[in-house]
Amino acid sequence: MTESTSISAATGSSVTTLPRIIQGGMGVAVSDWRLANAVSRTGELGIVSGTGIDTVLVRRLQDGDEGGHSRRALAAYPNQQRAQATLDKYFLPGGRQGKPYKRVPLPSLSRHQETWELSIMGAFVEVWLAREGHSNPVGINLLTKLQLFNLPSLYGAVLAGAGTVIMGAGIPREIPGALDAFSAGKPGSFRLDVKGDPQGETPVVTLDPADYGLGGIEVPRPSFYPIITSHVLANVLLKKASGSIQGFVIEGPTAGGHNAPPRGQVTYDDLGQPIYGERDICDLSEMRKLSVPFWLAGGQASPESLRAALAEGAAGIQVGTLFAFCHESGFRADFRQRVQVQAQQERLSVFTDPLASPTGFPFKVVQLPDTLSNPAVYAERQRVCDIGYLREAHWDNSGKVGWRCASEPVDQYLTKGGKPEDTVGRKCLCNALMSDAGLAQIQKNGDVEKPLLTSGDGIYALSDWKVGYTAADVIAYLRGDAPPA
Repeated sequence: MTESTSISAATGSSVTTLPRIIQGGMGVAVSDWRLANAVSRTGELGIVSGTGIDTVLVRRLQDGDEGGHSRRALAAYPNQQRAQATLDKYFLPGGRQGKPYKRVPLPSLSRHQETWELSIMGAFVEVWLAREGHSNPVGINLLTKLQLFNLPSLYGAVLAGAGTVIMGAGIPREIPGALDAFSAGKPGSFRLDVKGDPQGETPVVTLDPADYGLGGIEVPRPSFYPIITSHVLANVLLKKASGSIQGFVIEGPTAGGHNAPPRGQVTYDDLGQPIYGERDICDLSEMRKLSVPFWLAGGQASPESLRAALAEGAAGIQVGTLFAFCHESGFRADFRQRVQVQAQQERLSVFTDPLASPTGFPFKVVQLPDTLSNPAVYAERQRVCDIGYLREAHWDNSGKVGWRCASEPVDQYLTKGGKPEDTVGRKCLCNALMSDAGLAQIQKNGDVEKPLLTSGDGIYALSDWKVGYTAADVIAYLRGDAPPA
C-alpha cells in the first residue's frame, strides 16, 4: 500500500492498515475469488460474495471444476474426511453432460446439517482461493436477510482467514458476537426474525463447529463493517451490537443490487422507481463524531470521488460496477462484453425495481430484452423455489416457524399466509443470479433459468472503458495513476 492508505484502526489487540478502495461484494459469484484475489494483490481490499456459496461450490464441482481450483482449496480444508465426502457426491470429472444440476437440500430450522456443511466449505474455498499467492487481506460480503445461511458462510470465511466481513440488507446486530465466538472455535448464534404475530419465543439458530468436525480451531477474528445508509443506524449498532464493530460502509441509492428503501413516505417517479431525497443522504459530520472508519459507496467510481471522500474524513470508497464488468469478474463473459458494447452505444438503462426482489427492498435491474427484466420473458417463466436463499421465516398455523418466498408459486405462498399482492412482479433472484454467473439450472420442464443482471448507476461510465479491462486497471484509475483503460 502507499503511504496515503496507512490509516490505522484498533481491531481487538491488533492494528490493521485500512484500504482506500474496497471492491464491492456483488451478486452470486460475480465478486468471486479471482476478482478478490486480483484486487487484494494491489494492496486494496478484495471482497468475495458469500451469497449462495454452497450452491456455487457444488455446481462448479458438477461442471468438472475447470482448473481444479475448488479441489485444490478443499485439499486445505481442516476436515479431509468431510471434504472427500462432498467430492464423492458432487464432483463430475466430465461435467454434467447437459443434465440438470444436483440441488442442495433446502434447509429448515431443524434440518440444515448438509446445507450448512456445504456453506462452510463453499465460503472456505472462496476465501482460501482469494488469499492464495499473496499476503494481503481479503473480505467476504453477506446479506443479513439470508438468515439460515449466514452463520455457516461466516464460519467458513473465518476458518479460511478472511480479514473483513461486510454485511448489508438488514441490521446485523448479532453478527459481531458470532464472529467473536467463531474466531475462538466456539458456537455462534443468530436470532431469527420471524414474520407475523409472535406465537412462541423467537428462535435462536446456533452453529457449533464441533458438529462439523471442526471444533476448537482458533483463528484471528475478522473486522466487521456493516453497510448502512444513515448515522442513526451506525449509532444503534455501535451501542447495541453483540460485539465490536471496526467500521461502516455508507451506501447510497445509486449502488447496484439491493437498495435500502427511501426513508419516510415513499413516492415514485414516472417510471415507477422510488424517489430518494435528502433524508436518504447520510450526515457525514455525524459519522465523523463516531470516530470509527467509514467508506462511501454508490457512485464513487472516480479518482475525484476518492479525493472527496478522504476530504470528508472517510477512510476511502467502495466501488462495485467497474469491478463487476472487468475481466476477472464472475459475470458470464458474454454478459460483460454485451453490457459494455451497449453502454458504448448508449443503448443501456438501469431500472430501480421496487418489486423484483422478494425481500421488498428496491433492486437495480439492467434492462436487457432476453432477461427477466423483459415482462414477456418474466411471464413465460414457471415459478419454482428450489434454492430458497431469500425465503422469510414466518409463524405458521400450528405456531411453528415456516418458510415462504414471494417469488415461489403463488398458490404455495398463499397457503403459507402470504398476501397475493406481494407476489406481483416478484422475480426469483436466486436462480437468476446463478444464471448471471454461468451456473443456470435446467428445470424439470426443460427450461434453462434466465438471467437478471444488476448494476449500479455507474454502468453508464463503462462507455469510457475498453472491453477486457482488468481489476488492476480499475485500481490504477481510482488511485489517479492512469485514465480509464
